[in-house]
Amino acid sequence: DGETLTDQERRDLLAATEGLALLRGKWVEVDQKQLQQALDHWRQLAKEHPDGISFVEGMRLLAGATLEADESDDQAAAWWHVTAGDWLRKTLEQMRRPETIADLQPGRDLQAKLRPYQAEGVRWLWFMTNLGLGACLADDMGLGKTIQVIDLLLERKRARAAQAPAARPRNGPAGAAQAASGPSLLVVPASLIGNWRQELARFAPSLQAFIAHRSECDADALGEVAADPKRKLAGFDLVITSYGLVRRLAWLADVPWSLVVLDEAQAIKNSSSAQTRSVKKLPAAARLVLTGTPVENHLGDLWSLFDFCCPGLLGSAGEFKKFVKRLNRQQNAEAFGALRRLVRPYILRRMKTDPNIVPDLPEKTEMRAECGLTKKQAALYGQAVDELERRLRVSEGMARRGLVLSVLMQLKQICNHPAQYASSGSFDPAESGKFERLELLCEPIAGRQEKVLVFTQFQSLTEPLAGFLATVFGRPGLVLHGGVPVRKRSELVRAFQEDLGPPFFVISLKAGGSGLNLTAASHVVHFDRWWNPAVENQATDRAFRIGQKRNVLVHKFVCRGTVEERIDAMIREKQAMADKLLNQEAETPLTEMSDDELLRFVSLDIRRATAEE
Repeated sequence: DGETLTDQERRDLLAATEGLALLRGKWVEVDQKQLQQALDHWRQLAKEHPDGISFVEGMRLLAGATLEADESDDQAAAWWHVTAGDWLRKTLEQMRRPETIADLQPGRDLQAKLRPYQAEGVRWLWFMTNLGLGACLADDMGLGKTIQVIDLLLERKRARAAQAPAARPRNGPAGAAQAASGPSLLVVPASLIGNWRQELARFAPSLQAFIAHRSECDADALGEVAADPKRKLAGFDLVITSYGLVRRLAWLADVPWSLVVLDEAQAIKNSSSAQTRSVKKLPAAARLVLTGTPVENHLGDLWSLFDFCCPGLLGSAGEFKKFVKRLNRQQNAEAFGALRRLVRPYILRRMKTDPNIVPDLPEKTEMRAECGLTKKQAALYGQAVDELERRLRVSEGMARRGLVLSVLMQLKQICNHPAQYASSGSFDPAESGKFERLELLCEPIAGRQEKVLVFTQFQSLTEPLAGFLATVFGRPGLVLHGGVPVRKRSELVRAFQEDLGPPFFVISLKAGGSGLNLTAASHVVHFDRWWNPAVENQATDRAFRIGQKRNVLVHKFVCRGTVEERIDAMIREKQAMADKLLNQEAETPLTEMSDDELLRFVSLDIRRATAEE
């Protein structure tokens, strides 16, 4: 009944010989063996922790998730129940229900309006990181994990400026973070660095960010920081680097980061890899992981994420493996209840299928997906530009216009894949930055059993793309190009629209950019740029149209440091100029540029284009 027993009452219960004992005027049933096991368990716990247990250990006890492999502990656990005190009870309520956190007004310094669920997310992240607790933001793709983290960084900057110490309750967990101290570190896949740079510039221009990556700064600048990182980074709010460079930039492990954030954190799911080990060595007052797929293949993925953001919560890898085996042996619906209770306070996950979230979503979200060039692509691109420069000296009139259009087409092909440019050879995914980026994008889409449309202007690329995507999704998809008979197109559309139909549809722009209803797709990829936004928008509308019940994410691939990036910049930043450039004649105005203007336009920024890690 929740009453506290005295030492004498416990001794009397153990002394009962008939299985019954009179306790405070009531007869109670006594299993002496199990009672003795429970008491022995707590005596041993008190002996091992004379100064009290840690927050993590307390959370395990509350969840009923002991990690010991000894089955006697399971038997003892049946005789005890742990309850939280007032402060911990309130803390757990806020961890589990971010809507109850009211001591922060998100979005004050953000150059955008947060949606209600995003504001709740920022409050939760603020609360968790202020306590020095790890957190996993596992919102579904497209719900705005990036903007929530950006606003969190703005709030931390505001706190630092005000020199306000982070709230730390008297009995809070050890190692609570000071929100106002030091820079934060963001670790991302190299292909997403440009996306983060753009989003920070757009939504939080007041944040001072240093990008520790070869695509954004040269070796000398990185060397200066390495010589004295604490002093050189003192004026920055945020440092951004890639997973690959965490292994190479040793000084990253010497900075006492106030917060370390991992984007696409499934990159550390392999707990034994050198990359994962390097990331886990980063010192931080608080840690945050972002992922739409916290468990991709097995529970070991979850352990690796939590071993970074909440070290010790799930024990060692060996302990966790034994723990999971023990749960599997129980073979009942509640077997994993203890594990769910243990990790739930540290995970915030909202889904697009949640009726409380979906009405609050934009129907279509467009984003730029930056891609690098492989060394082979960069070499071919440089050769093409050199050849253009040589031939421009001796070309005039219509011959010059034809030369420019021809080289532009070659550069597009090189950005897609060297094999397309050469019109021969196999389409090895490792030779194309775009193929690698497509795999990174589509793996979680496949994991959620969603569907994607992939548009390309090149008919010759449709089959290689379909073959590659079949390996990503584990089953074949569909292809539509000008060579497909008209009568067969309706069959392809009907097959794709079925719930259990093919997961992807590769389409050439001219053949399928209009007139098709493909609302089964919730993702649209523009693998190469047509440079006329009206054509791209028309293709996007194959999925984003009347009858679409899902939110549509549009991914536009752009190779950084190339002509694709400059065209994209003109579309986004200089619309008036783009209107002249991107009319029905599309690339014709490019042929009227001077030689110097044209060469600058198509030039290769080798450092940015080939920065792989």
